[in-house]
Amino acid sequence: MLTNKIKLANLPTRIEHLDRLSGELGKNIYIKRDDYTGIEFSGNKIRKLEYCLKEALDQGADTLITCGAVQSNHCRATVAAGVKLGLDSILYLRSPVREAPEGNYFLDKVLGAEVRHITPSDYSERRQEIMEAAALELEAQGRKAYLIPEGASNAIGTWGYYNAFMEILDQEKELSLDFDTIVTALGSGGTYAGLHFANEIGGHGKKVYGVPIVMDSEYFKKRVGEIWQEFSSYFEKSYKMEAEDMLMLDGFAGRGYGLNTPEEMDFIRDLARKEGLILDSVYTGKAFKGFVESIEKKEFSDSKNILFIHTGGLFGLFSKKFEFDL
Repeated sequence: MLTNKIKLANLPTRIEHLDRLSGELGKNIYIKRDDYTGIEFSGNKIRKLEYCLKEALDQGADTLITCGAVQSNHCRATVAAGVKLGLDSILYLRSPVREAPEGNYFLDKVLGAEVRHITPSDYSERRQEIMEAAALELEAQGRKAYLIPEGASNAIGTWGYYNAFMEILDQEKELSLDFDTIVTALGSGGTYAGLHFANEIGGHGKKVYGVPIVMDSEYFKKRVGEIWQEFSSYFEKSYKMEAEDMLMLDGFAGRGYGLNTPEEMDFIRDLARKEGLILDSVYTGKAFKGFVESIEKKEFSDSKNILFIHTGGLFGLFSKKFEFDL
């Protein structure tokens, strides 16, 4: 288990029981509050970044370069963590320039990030090339950049949720509980990958589900397999990661990344009023809605104690305020 990291997140994050929803659905539903990992870098991304940024410092980097959507939680967390460590940040955001920044984008600006906007087509087809070119520019100036992929979903970042799984095992002992099922949103693949790999390698026998909030399970099974190809190099023993063992719930990506339906926004509002729990509209709102609908369709008929990972995203919700019917 890789322990070589920078300690920035508030860990372990607490686990809460959702009383009213559990009663309605006839399941013991718990939520792991990874939205509590911090304020400036709240959410799941900081768990991955703790490993990436240790590597950046070890390599002598002075600048972080990464990418994401205009409301990227990952980009905001990267900038905040970088400031803590004395590192500059360059962000490539998939978006047009906005005159009035808000949400995560506003915080990127407050924290002093250098923001560079790129078109959706360039982001989709050339973002790695563009970031590598920026790194070369810095190198010519005598500086050193460290590149972080979208969501910090690479091999070293995957350790964040591999070790989060171990944290859950410790909390099970403290709570005298056994979570037979773990559910998380699937956005760039790294969070699910870490949980799935830890479960499989340790032979813990839990059902780890991912809910794609963009693309579908076919895409993510391939993506998680790609992460495994690099991540597996950390182990001396050979393990098999078969696509058919990856559990995913399709059909809940809706209109696409960062786009919502009125029904999704109503779900987020109604859950907030029921449990005092606020989900975001990009990741946890869609994933949790899909999770609840799957329970209602008997998808989790063999599950008793279910743990949903709240991966954060509150700041991005403010940019969606006019989509709520309040």
